[in-house]
Amino acid sequence: MQTKSTVLFYILGSFFLANALLAEFIGVKIFSLEQTLGIEPYRFNILGVEQLSFNLTAGVLLWPFVFVLTDIINEYYGKKSVRLISFVTAALIIYAYVIIFIAIKLHGADFWLLRFTPNGMLDMDNAFNTILGQGMWIIIGSVVAFLVSQIIDVSVFQYIRKLTGSKNIWLRATGSTLVSQFIDSFVVLFIAFYIGAGWDFNVVIAIGIVNYIYKFLVAIAMTPVLYAVHWLIDKYFENANAIQLKQ
Repeated sequence: MQTKSTVLFYILGSFFLANALLAEFIGVKIFSLEQTLGIEPYRFNILGVEQLSFNLTAGVLLWPFVFVLTDIINEYYGKKSVRLISFVTAALIIYAYVIIFIAIKLHGADFWLLRFTPNGMLDMDNAFNTILGQGMWIIIGSVVAFLVSQIIDVSVFQYIRKLTGSKNIWLRATGSTLVSQFIDSFVVLFIAFYIGAGWDFNVVIAIGIVNYIYKFLVAIAMTPVLYAVHWLIDKYFENANAIQLKQ
């Protein structure tokens, strides 16, 4: 069982890392959820902030999977393993941004700088720098929010598990995700835009609420995925060995 356990840990950890890194880099794109679904954007007011709709970072496509993986690793390998992977991932995110910063400073080759496209001339160097060169406060906010939310997720998960035992997987997994995502939604906005960009406090809170509504719904929707992964892992280990690993 030890070999299977190690292999599974590497697989789960690799997917965790890949999803977290990808979420950071595709997160620079803001998309309209309503228009993506082919419907008119909602217009609603929160805390006096008008004309809000579900405009979300593309990173929300992957963060739910990160938190499912967090709960799976927590269930089978414990909180120390989750914390290890979380700190390694945060370090690698920072490392990736450092490398990107260096790449931005490189002078583009003359033949590469301008590109003809169906929509006209494109400045490749400017496009590269704009897409990948996120502001320092956004980087700090995303890394801090990631670490804080991961630590909270692990703690809430283990607390609920002590209360419920091995039963009610959905309660500890979904419950911990809902709490940690709530914190994540506001920490990143507060650091990146309230401190870093001087946004009005009500605007930050209103946008955070919109983001959390989406994350809340997705966390609930991901519950069947969580059970499916648990079932596959139990089959992989055979039920008796899976129980032993959890203990």
